[in-house]
Amino acid sequence: MNGFVTALKSEMFIALRTFSSKLIILAPALIVVLQNLLLWVTETGQAARDSLLGNASFDEVVSANAYGYFVDSMSTGLTMLGLLLVAQAAYSFSYERETGMVRHLLIRRVSRPALMLAKLLHLHLLAVASILVLLIAAYLCSGLFWEFGPIVEDGFELISEEEILFEIHTGLQLALMPIPAAIAFGLLISVLSQSATQAVTSALGITLAMDIFKGMLGDYANFLYARFQPSLIDASYLQDVSRIVRGYSDVLVDEEVLQMNLWVPIPALLLFVAVTLVLIQGKKI
Repeated sequence: MNGFVTALKSEMFIALRTFSSKLIILAPALIVVLQNLLLWVTETGQAARDSLLGNASFDEVVSANAYGYFVDSMSTGLTMLGLLLVAQAAYSFSYERETGMVRHLLIRRVSRPALMLAKLLHLHLLAVASILVLLIAAYLCSGLFWEFGPIVEDGFELISEEEILFEIHTGLQLALMPIPAAIAFGLLISVLSQSATQAVTSALGITLAMDIFKGMLGDYANFLYARFQPSLIDASYLQDVSRIVRGYSDVLVDEEVLQMNLWVPIPALLLFVAVTLVLIQGKKI
């Protein structure tokens, strides 16, 4: 593992001076702020019309609860973050190899495995920073436009705030589990590809293809890490949490699927990293 610290310092130096790193950290939060603002404007207008017409429904009772919007915000933000991380992971090594930048690190006695592991750690640090900013933005926006609290209808508490927080914690934990595997997948594509453009298009194309076709795989989709990741065609548990925290009782939770959500991403991560470290040894730089 010669030169791991040197490679990591290089990654951090570049990250502090490039737009792509700032985009990964800030873009999901900015999208969430815009989403909540548009929803608030739309629903305020709809509520005003319903009030004039004298209409009322259960949907109106739960629409003012901020927890549902917080979960929706996290789902949107994590969907975007997953795509950004895959693209950045695919771009990172492939671009540096294409431009010859990676040779300077190797000349300084940085081993190839150390370089890839430094990139993996750097991307995880970017992910952690982005998730923290996203959490803060989603919580503040949801609390600004709506009110946090239990779901109550006609004086009867359908779901308590403690139960809501428990479900949100579980949903976020399960939604975050596939992100390391997604990052490692992007790095693997960067090693396999011949150019940065090919790497990014391949990584995003395969990711979106898995998203589209996972519904056709039936129970076999549970062995795919992307099955549990918030995405454009969302089948993650966080999508169920969005309905649970709004008081809907028709959500069916499969405990076996939740267990698969916990365990499947870990072997996928280890497999992607192991294959990447093997392939990088024989890759022409």
